[in-house]
Amino acid sequence: MSKSEAACVSARIALVVGGSRGIGRSIAIRLAASGFHIWLTYKGNHEAANQVREEIEAAGGSCETMAFDVASYEEVETALAHRLENSSPEVLVFNSGVARDNLLMWMTRDEWDTVLGTNLDGFFNVTRQVVFSMLKAKKGRIVVISSTSGQIGQAGQVNYSASKAGLIGASKALAREVGKKNIIVNVVSPGFIETDMTSDIPKEHVLPLIPLNRVGRVEDVSSVVNFLCTEQNMYIHGQVIGINGGLAM
Repeated sequence: MSKSEAACVSARIALVVGGSRGIGRSIAIRLAASGFHIWLTYKGNHEAANQVREEIEAAGGSCETMAFDVASYEEVETALAHRLENSSPEVLVFNSGVARDNLLMWMTRDEWDTVLGTNLDGFFNVTRQVVFSMLKAKKGRIVVISSTSGQIGQAGQVNYSASKAGLIGASKALAREVGKKNIIVNVVSPGFIETDMTSDIPKEHVLPLIPLNRVGRVEDVSSVVNFLCTEQNMYIHGQVIGINGGLAM
């Protein structure tokens, strides 16, 4: 048995979908520090994923990486089905997401399909499998990463806003389905967080809209996700927690 397999047997498992960069990377590292064995998924950036795994292991934690496209039902099933036969993650964090910004009148079908396929279809493809294993285990916590764009909309992001709003609706419905089985479902909705995805947005245009007068950090998000996944006294269920510095109230 490998070291990763041994860790999987002995530790609680947190499946972090989209965990190689930005917010997902910070979430994976924070949950590992809280004692979870990390199943870290990513699409194709092997170097970034391996760096996260090495950082977790250097700090005394354990991590396995899995590369697949969440938008592909077949790839997700191939990657997860066998693992879920033998292990049930205690935590699922769905953080996978892409943006293809454009005004609706110029938006291409590919820009629409790519964003909805990854951000919303990906949620279905992954969560459908994982929640079944959680139901058998009669416990679990699911945290879905949405966006302020999904709460209030954003010009030039009709596709992205639709996908992130869809995640909120799907998560609330799922919370009603599985709450009685001791599975807690919540949504975390970041605002303007400093990541690669937001690097091209001029900060001087955004800061006047944020009452806290600063850009968010990935740690601002991962600390809340960690709380939702680890706090024993938990009565938060089916909620959307905004992490936006007051950008949306």
